[in-house]
Amino acid sequence: MAKQVVPEAARRRRRPTRQGTVLSEELIVRTALRMLREHGSDGLTARRLGAALGADPSTLYRYFAGLDDLTRAIGEELTGRALDSWTPTGEWRSDLRALGLAIHASYLDHPQAAVLTASRVTGRPREIAVDEAILGLLRGAGFADPDAVVVYHAFIDLSLAFAALDAGSMVLKDEARAADEEMWNSTYAALPADTHPHIAATARLLAGRMTHSAYPVVLDTLLNSAAEQLSWARARRAPGTTNS
Repeated sequence: MAKQVVPEAARRRRRPTRQGTVLSEELIVRTALRMLREHGSDGLTARRLGAALGADPSTLYRYFAGLDDLTRAIGEELTGRALDSWTPTGEWRSDLRALGLAIHASYLDHPQAAVLTASRVTGRPREIAVDEAILGLLRGAGFADPDAVVVYHAFIDLSLAFAALDAGSMVLKDEARAADEEMWNSTYAALPADTHPHIAATARLLAGRMTHSAYPVVLDTLLNSAAEQLSWARARRAPGTTNS
């Protein structure tokens, strides 16, 4: 059974840690992000986190119901940082593109944390604020609610899926990642045209392209499709338009 989280007001009355630091959710999350960067997901334990904070490991449970609750808070922090770095302009398509790129970049700033959290739904305030912003852009642009939800679903899953995919490559050991990238030159480029004519014809282009994220291209494809859908829906709603 999960331990009961202590209310925030009660936490603030706690004495400083052995290092003279007053604990907070924010400090614990920042420390957890640093530990993930240094040790990977296997290194994030209550014992190690307590040692890094200069506190008893049980102190964690005054702020979070457990490590899974902390994982959700880490995911919220990454989405929240994306929102903090984003400034809307009032043009739905460019604003949505900028927010998607901000989410992707925020996760890749902490690839170990991205691998751990990209598939999670936190239900926490800053994640909810991101979702509210996305849906607000779509509904404000004129998408009907069913269409707005479909585009929102595709947008957020696309952003997080590419964050996890690209972060997964980043957390590989340098030798493994270099070997994967070199495969486009050492293996694909060496395939003969008589057996693999299409790969042979595009080998140089593949080698130059496949070591980069496809997220911006796929994001633009989604947004272009959404814009066309919106134009079509507006045309159908225009006065004098008849449904076929």
